[in-house]
Amino acid sequence: MSQPSVIPRRVATAAAVSLALVAGLAACAGPQDSGGSGGSGASGTPHKGGTLTVLNSNPQEDFDPARLYTSGGGNVPSLVFRTLTTRNRENGAAGAQVVPDLATDLGTPSKNATVWTYTLKDGLKYEDGTAITSADIKYGIERSFAAELSGGAPYLRDWLIGGADYQGPYKDKKGLDSIEVPDAKTIVFHLNKPEGEFPYLATQTQTTPVPQAKDTGTKYEEHPVSSGPYKVVSNENDGERLVLERNPHWSAATDEERKAYPDRIDVRSGLDSAVINQRLSASQGADAAAVTTDTNLGPAELAKVSGDKKLAARVGTGHFGYTNYIAFNPKVKPFDDPKVRQAISYAVDRSSVINAAGGSSLAEPATTYLPNQKSFGHTPYDHFPAGETGNAAKAKELLKEAGYPKGLTVPLTHSNDKDFETGPEIATALQAALKKAGVTVELKGLEGNDYSDTIHSASKEPGFFLAHWGADWPSGGPFLAPIFDGRQIVKDGANFNTGFLNDASVNKEIDEINKLTDLDAAAQRWGALDKKIGEKALTVPLFHPVYKRLFGQDVKNVVISDWTGVLDISQVAVK
Repeated sequence: MSQPSVIPRRVATAAAVSLALVAGLAACAGPQDSGGSGGSGASGTPHKGGTLTVLNSNPQEDFDPARLYTSGGGNVPSLVFRTLTTRNRENGAAGAQVVPDLATDLGTPSKNATVWTYTLKDGLKYEDGTAITSADIKYGIERSFAAELSGGAPYLRDWLIGGADYQGPYKDKKGLDSIEVPDAKTIVFHLNKPEGEFPYLATQTQTTPVPQAKDTGTKYEEHPVSSGPYKVVSNENDGERLVLERNPHWSAATDEERKAYPDRIDVRSGLDSAVINQRLSASQGADAAAVTTDTNLGPAELAKVSGDKKLAARVGTGHFGYTNYIAFNPKVKPFDDPKVRQAISYAVDRSSVINAAGGSSLAEPATTYLPNQKSFGHTPYDHFPAGETGNAAKAKELLKEAGYPKGLTVPLTHSNDKDFETGPEIATALQAALKKAGVTVELKGLEGNDYSDTIHSASKEPGFFLAHWGADWPSGGPFLAPIFDGRQIVKDGANFNTGFLNDASVNKEIDEINKLTDLDAAAQRWGALDKKIGEKALTVPLFHPVYKRLFGQDVKNVVISDWTGVLDISQVAVK
């Protein structure tokens, strides 16, 4: 299950910070190609050598493959950890495809997709030169079940037979019978139910091989054994300073995805967002060969950068599958009446919402729940057309039919955090638009943890609130199932089916799509299901974010895929 709380660990959202760009430095020479929206990347022929510096806000904590919750193996993690499959390292939509990594292919499913078999490539080695085996992958997965190493994606616990009760190899040395390794190059997974998207799950860092003899438990993160092109040289202050150098036993012949141009990667974290963007814009010294994997340009910063052609050419633009939306709790009056939910859907002014989110460069209007990307199966629809500025007349008509001819007053719960997704700015924009339709909105702001706990509690969930969601991989499955599958309603714990939808036909269609191993066919079905669910007006899609990130003037080969929406440092060169 994807959780909004983990999305920032993969792709940090835009921070609305001010930037005093260093006068004069913007004129320094730099690449001429910004990469655009999944564009071609910075110009110049990439060569091996040099040091790539990564300037980040958030430390790379828990640098243990069992504990990481990273789609496609993450950005920095995928330099050290290889997985059975991985993301295709290409720009735009092509980058949303899943491709083999340690495995020779995407796996061979049984007829009903409950058994998946993988074969490892020849010549795979760790940083010490020893061979990587299928038993190491089995062990790496099993240790991710240990309570001491919590934090990773929960899918394997849900999908593998016996996974729900397994406590990990420290307590149960016998291991999981549902993972078989008949020989050193073969690994077989036995699942509880058909899962056609298992190749996507195999991109998670939990499928990283871990040699049992080198496992140091909770200390493994200090020096995990590399299977990728770089090894850990030092890890200070729980990922605040991470230095990587080449793994001499990594072979490009076994790895079509990672380019490994720089000799050294120097990750420095714990920096203020404004400082990161100032240093990247100035691009002096080592910062000329620097990137960030977690800090966006805010509206004010972007306005200044856009005014300088050379600086603007050093901005990478990307789209990550993410939707910001209004959520309704149909158990709470007056939102138990579909006409009220539809009226608000018509009354929404997406233009003002986009402006509140930083403008059209940072947010694109949404009328569908699934992001506008092929891999999700995006199917265009607009069941309650509000136009650009809202349809107040239609909203009033529906409110009258619902028994509110003089309008109504409702509280809107939002976060007080300084973000542009669920924060006060978006709430205020909606308040103004709904007033035109006769809906008086009382804003109810909650602090971060209180907000998250409230909207994800089945007993405390408000009737009308702001929410957001991103998928763990670029498919409709992890986008729609956690939010609309009635069997995933959680009464005690974090509940994400905010509309409490438990429609037998929807649940059945989710099961039928999960059986498909043809990912393109599955995507089409996810899109059709999104359109069907949209008729129920349980959410009002507002916008999809756009990511804008600076990179240093010496950075070459910028690749931004639709899988991550951000620059892929496995492709970057600094020479």
